[in-house]
Amino acid sequence: MNYDELIKDCIKGKSRAQRELFDLLSQKMMTVCLRYMQNSEEAEDVFQISFVKVFNSLKDYNQQGSFEGWVRRIFANSCLDQLRKNKKTKNDISLDDVDFRIENNDFILEKMAADDLLKEIQNMPDGYRTVFNMFAIEGFSHKEIADHLGVTESTSKSQYKRARSYLINCLEKLGHEER
Repeated sequence: MNYDELIKDCIKGKSRAQRELFDLLSQKMMTVCLRYMQNSEEAEDVFQISFVKVFNSLKDYNQQGSFEGWVRRIFANSCLDQLRKNKKTKNDISLDDVDFRIENNDFILEKMAADDLLKEIQNMPDGYRTVFNMFAIEGFSHKEIADHLGVTESTSKSQYKRARSYLINCLEKLGHEER
C-alpha cells in the first residue's frame, strides 16, 4: 500500500485523510498496545496518545523504511514511556521470584490461538511482557532493550527466556484443560 498521498493530505490537515489513515492502522496498532499494556483501559489510553504523536510527527517521516514500521515504533515507544511512568518496568520483579521451566516447546506456541496468546501475554509480569514484546514481536536487539529499559543485556536475555517459559507453562496448562 502506498501511503504517500494519504500522508501529504494528513499533513495538510484534511480530516478525511486522517480518518482513513486511522482506519487503516488502528487495528494493528491497538494490538501493539494490548501486547504491552496489562489491560485494555491502559492500552486504549496509550493508543490515543500514540495516534496524536503519529499525526503530530507525520511531517518528520522521512520515507525511509516502511511507514507502518515507523508508526509501530512510535506506538511501541509510547507503551514503553507509559510503563516507565507507571514505574512498573524497572525492578518490578526479581529474576529469582519466579522459577519456570525453560524448555524448547515451540510447538505449543504454534498451536495457540491468537486471542489466547494475547491474553496470556497481558497476564505476564510487566518486565517479562515488555522484554518479550520488544524482542520477539518488535524485533529490538537485547542491547537496544537494555538501553531503553536501563538494564543489562543479560537481564534482557534472562527476562525473555523467563517470559517464554512463562508462556509455555501457561499454554501447557491450557492444553491440559482442553483435554
